Amino acid sequence: MSDQVGKGSPKSSSLSPYEEAMEALSSLITRRTRADASNVGDQFDLLFDYLKMLDLEDPIANMKVIHVAGTKGKGSTCTFTESILRNCGFRTGLFTSPHLIDIRERFRLDGKEICEEKFLAYFWWCYDRLKEKTDENIPMPTYFRFLALLGFKIFAAEQVDVAILEVGLGGKYDATNVVRAPVVCGITSLGYDHMEILGNTLGEIAGEKAGIFKNGIPAFTVPQPDEAMHVLEEKASQLNVSLQVVTPLDAQLLNGLRLGLEGEHQYVNAALAISLCFTWLKRTGHVGDIYLEQTDKLPEQFIKGLTSASLQGRAQIVPDQHLKGERSNRLVFFLDGAHSPESMEVCARWFSLAIKEYNPDQTLFHQQLDNSKFSHEVVKTHNGERVSQGKSTPILLFNCLTVRDPQLLLPHLMKTCADNGVYFKKALFVPSLSVFNKVGPQAFTLSDPKVDLSWQFNLQRVWENLMQSSKGKNTDIVSEELKDDMETSASNCEHSAVFPSLPLAIKWLRDRVQQNQSLRLQVLVTGSLHLVGDVLNLVKK
Repeated sequence: MSDQVGKGSPKSSSLSPYEEAMEALSSLITRRTRADASNVGDQFDLLFDYLKMLDLEDPIANMKVIHVAGTKGKGSTCTFTESILRNCGFRTGLFTSPHLIDIRERFRLDGKEICEEKFLAYFWWCYDRLKEKTDENIPMPTYFRFLALLGFKIFAAEQVDVAILEVGLGGKYDATNVVRAPVVCGITSLGYDHMEILGNTLGEIAGEKAGIFKNGIPAFTVPQPDEAMHVLEEKASQLNVSLQVVTPLDAQLLNGLRLGLEGEHQYVNAALAISLCFTWLKRTGHVGDIYLEQTDKLPEQFIKGLTSASLQGRAQIVPDQHLKGERSNRLVFFLDGAHSPESMEVCARWFSLAIKEYNPDQTLFHQQLDNSKFSHEVVKTHNGERVSQGKSTPILLFNCLTVRDPQLLLPHLMKTCADNGVYFKKALFVPSLSVFNKVGPQAFTLSDPKVDLSWQFNLQRVWENLMQSSKGKNTDIVSEELKDDMETSASNCEHSAVFPSLPLAIKWLRDRVQQNQSLRLQVLVTGSLHLVGDVLNLVKK
């Protein structure tokens, strides 16, 4: 590793080496929003200059890459793919975004985030070299581009057998798209997201995602709306790409086991991952014992990979680990980073089922909590009934980016929950905890008196209007226990409250549980993966 190590730039002895790297990384975050018109393309060709500076051209050309774009399910598909190939005995590199707690989550080697020592060595090697070689004509790369370059450096130096790359945004101009000859490409479910950059129609969005297709390289996708499928097929035929559509995985192929990631939609992502892995094995000459034509049986390594895959922040259940003893079971967070109308419905269905199945008194279940899986045994034993030590109260903790439309997201969430008999007693709206232009531990602030809450008030108005229009259908009134003591909130309405910071909202939830022995709060955290990451940071020990 010695030749990889960069010297870093000792700035302040009060910062740890890791904090120092996060400071340097933060300096690459531009203050432009992603919707800034100058983002489109954003001098994509500069990326090839950076590759030259970092001597990465040959290593990338030799990398055996699986490239995945899409609107929904990219992270899940990449996670399944990595897990399958790791269980087949290959050394895997996985590059994903965003991270939830630590930037190192974006760079996984053999399924584990890169250790701090290696991360710092590769980080400074790239950062120092780019600092030295860039100038006014070729400025330092922006934040995401730097991370993608760092990912390539890590995977090249660590000599992975396969690099699985999740596109950050779009496809055509994404930093990961410097790969000119991947082994195979995948496009997950397409829907409306990032329209401020990618276009207003499904066709335009599909065109951006299809930008990862390369001449003659096989590609797979899942069933798509006609408008999107038509564009994918057109782009594929222009580039002589054989594009195949996979159908959802038949659950019986798992021999009675369950997928490692929860939710019906994961059977589509799993099927895409299987096709990507089979094709990768075939095209890299690793057919051997593993490759079996997809008939009525999946190889054992594939089943193990699919059933052991795990992903933070997707359908994850975490009791508050800061409350003592059994109290932690009285404040439980159900986390899902859904942020599109379709994924909101999936999230709402999962939450509605999860709070009925969740039984903290069952030790078997307790061991599995953090693995975001439900146990069949628990459900069978209790027939889905909870042995309650007090009434359960569903709470919503929500934030979303200002480029999303809460008029689309919140009604989907509320209606799907209501259809399943779940009614939120209170919705809490909070600003993002991570400071926009900072990464790492110093990015967290307890409460900023100057924080702008206008977006959160907007979310609250949308929610209150929805509650008013659904009155009569919702048989539950707001619990008395939740009405009092709202002085820490910036705005308290009948069905919702805005808090000036996330720590204050969580403190309020903890206080409710500590002051009332019979209260059990089941908090759905959704709308933003950033929010999910911030909550995990605060409630996990």
